[in-house]
Amino acid sequence: MGDERGYQPGTDRYFDGLAEKFAETMYGASRGKLRLARVQAHIQEHIPLEPGQRVLDIGGGLGQMSAWARAQGLSPVLVEPSMDMLTFARAALGDDIPCVQSDLQTFARSAAEPFDLVLCHAMLEWMAHPEEALPLLYSQVKPGGWLSLMVFNLDALRFSNIVKGNTTRVVEDRNLAGKGRHKRLTPISPMTHDQVSQWITAAGFECRAVAGIRVFHDYLRERAPDDKTLEELLELETRFGAQEPYWRLGRYLHYCLQRPEAS
Repeated sequence: MGDERGYQPGTDRYFDGLAEKFAETMYGASRGKLRLARVQAHIQEHIPLEPGQRVLDIGGGLGQMSAWARAQGLSPVLVEPSMDMLTFARAALGDDIPCVQSDLQTFARSAAEPFDLVLCHAMLEWMAHPEEALPLLYSQVKPGGWLSLMVFNLDALRFSNIVKGNTTRVVEDRNLAGKGRHKRLTPISPMTHDQVSQWITAAGFECRAVAGIRVFHDYLRERAPDDKTLEELLELETRFGAQEPYWRLGRYLHYCLQRPEAS
């Protein structure tokens, strides 16, 4: 599979060479801080967390969610295919959180036992065939366990392009997905809620909650909101992020999914 320096269309995209860019332009910026805050809050609202639960952070990137899971008293394992991202995560997390270099497909074939909770955030949209991920994720969740799934929303991508004036691109419905070139971070496989819902049902999960993540932030005229605005945005995202019609235009969609007990 290719990375940002040699990505091959039709393959999953990894992020070797982009760890610093993610740290600075994503998680060092308001959009990353808001994303983490809302996802973590939505998990705590809908997924029961108990000390000692085993957690798989698949496609865990720089390790922020694994660090959060550890702070909740959980026992995370971070799995990430990019060595650059994994090196960054290992330095940030220390030795008490296992960090494994692998993709979902390989890890699912070798994992010894399923987990109480699987975190899969902003990974499916970088897969060439994201529809194949849900059955693999299902196999990693124990009966009665949970999957926290976050995906990049194609409907929001369309709306954002219209707001930015890229109307021809949307009218022709072309060139919306990323090409995997250079350091551009538009995903190669954005998806709609209807698509994801079909995959969720087909895999056997039951959806307990869904919310939009960054339903307002990405449409601001001011791209770098000050602290007061960011605080108010967080309040608004919390208030409206799971309400119709707002959640459907979240840059990301976050699903709290449960594997049935008798499965």
